[in-house]
Amino acid sequence: VQLVESGGGLVQPGGSLRLSCAASGNIFKINAMGWYRQAPGKQRDVVALETAGGSTNYADSVKGRFTVSRDNAKNTVSLQMNSLTPEDTAVYYCYAQVLVYSDTMELRLEDYWGQGTQVTVSS
Repeated sequence: VQLVESGGGLVQPGGSLRLSCAASGNIFKINAMGWYRQAPGKQRDVVALETAGGSTNYADSVKGRFTVSRDNAKNTVSLQMNSLTPEDTAVYYCYAQVLVYSDTMELRLEDYWGQGTQVTVSS
């Protein structure tokens, strides 16, 4: 399974960015899908996740500013980020929890990550 991200870059404080991620490969079904981020010297933390049923969870620091959305038919997820602040500067990683077929044709749940995309908020 491959996760390919796009949409990072440099934006001024108060600005907006939209990240996108597409999953492909040996996918039976995607369970949770969303975004994590890692700032320099810090651990990787969840930003926003959406389950297959449509439930969403957001980090407290982004509630009201960021919106995660999935297209289950296309195996894609997006993150709309508004009112960005310098504290949002980080590498953002797409994440997917995927049901895949093993070599013995058994279904198993696996975690996958994108390569990361840099988001820098600075004037």
